Amino acid sequence: MSNSRIAWLSPGDPIESFPPLEAATREPDGLLAAGGDLTVERLLYAYRSGIFPWYDDGQPLLWWSPDPRCVLFPGDLHVSRRMRRTLRQSSAEIRFNHDFGQVIRACAAPRASQQDTWITGDMITAFEQLHKEGWAHSIEVWENDELSGGVYGLAIGRVFFGESMFSRKPNASKIALLALTRYLEDSQFELLDCQVISSHLLSLGATLIPRTEFASALARLCDSPDRFENWPSDPISACELLQ
Repeated sequence: MSNSRIAWLSPGDPIESFPPLEAATREPDGLLAAGGDLTVERLLYAYRSGIFPWYDDGQPLLWWSPDPRCVLFPGDLHVSRRMRRTLRQSSAEIRFNHDFGQVIRACAAPRASQQDTWITGDMITAFEQLHKEGWAHSIEVWENDELSGGVYGLAIGRVFFGESMFSRKPNASKIALLALTRYLEDSQFELLDCQVISSHLLSLGATLIPRTEFASALARLCDSPDRFENWPSDPISACELLQ
């Protein structure tokens, strides 16, 4: 039976005012709290605790912690033979943090499969501040100096919390995701949080783990207060991802 009421947070409440994860509803899966704000401090605390914001314009700010959690271990990304062929023939290059603002706005743009976006104006403002402070990052696919796809999220400790990805050309978001997982693996990151279950992510190698296991992993992997700053400054070619 799902909970009939959820906790309401006020902007002035301490950042640790979230209820315990087990208080989240079963239907809808993982709704934990409403209200609060999108300050850098509250967002970092929430993500470290296994909680993320997800809401539409016109709704109150909603906080979620689904069970089970969809995650991807960086070395488990499935690269098909067709994808390998695409990479060998691609002239695209991957850039890191080159144009975060363009990536998050492309992710927020309407898509054929959905009318609304959960990446509201307030979310864009909050994540651009996180990017400015060194927490949020974009991995971008560029072709002929045009952005064709990308992914963005937060790097905390040895976990990357993936937020959204987009494609303007076939396979561009997959190339961005592959570049991200390759780099995370090389940099000793252990987990990529995918937040919400999707058949597409599962087909790429994502898996489901219990929320308790996810929370335990975060407690171990997000203990470092330092920002991860060792992102490549130079672009890499798509074909280099086959190495």
